[in-house]
Amino acid sequence: MNAVLNLQSVSRVHGEGVTEVHALRSVSFRAHPGELVAVMGPSGSGKSTLLTLAGGLDEPTSGSVWVEGTDLASLDLAGRARMRRTSIGYVFQAYNLIPALTAAENVSLPLDLVGQRARAARALAMHALEEVGIADLADRFPDEMSGGQQQRIAIARAVVGERRLILADEPTGALDTDTGEDVLRLIRARCDAGAAGVLVTHEARHAAWADRVVFLRDGVIVDEHGADEPDTLLETSGSTR
Repeated sequence: MNAVLNLQSVSRVHGEGVTEVHALRSVSFRAHPGELVAVMGPSGSGKSTLLTLAGGLDEPTSGSVWVEGTDLASLDLAGRARMRRTSIGYVFQAYNLIPALTAAENVSLPLDLVGQRARAARALAMHALEEVGIADLADRFPDEMSGGQQQRIAIARAVVGERRLILADEPTGALDTDTGEDVLRLIRARCDAGAAGVLVTHEARHAAWADRVVFLRDGVIVDEHGADEPDTLLETSGSTR
């Protein structure tokens, strides 16, 4: 089965000379259709860098990033942006909502930008908002909502339409336990339906929703195992907080 996401010997170096930082060091990583992969590790281990490269928001210093058989390096900025609107859903820690747009407008924006008819885009946005439990807030603006509600809008935007790759950077950080579980259940369901997912988390209980857990330290994958190994997962995650 071909991987939806394929990082091949990817390194990312920030700065030069004495300020040089190796965020990732020759990392190879794949996520396949139907698979949710959790990425864990201490702060500064390279987790968020891996996601930004996978989403085409940054370019590797060396190596290559492929999404659905396309080398992201072969695309210009507009081409990578189109991939994020059609194939890649990205949940940011900081939400990245547009304040002047309502919840429904924020969610439908990726569809609008690729020419989806307004009525169809609205219907898909409403369905995504229903999935995260806030369809009743569709016509409110972000500054009229709590942080948890804004996070759910960001998640709805990431899964709206036919996304083949879901990238989530600590998606439950602003949510209460029950709502966080609902969000993880939604991401899990999208993967079960055929998407590939990558979940960055510090929580072993969240990583337990994944099929596979990858541990990063100092920009290197240092361990990898199935999420159905609870003792190993809890032991390893306890050393990465």
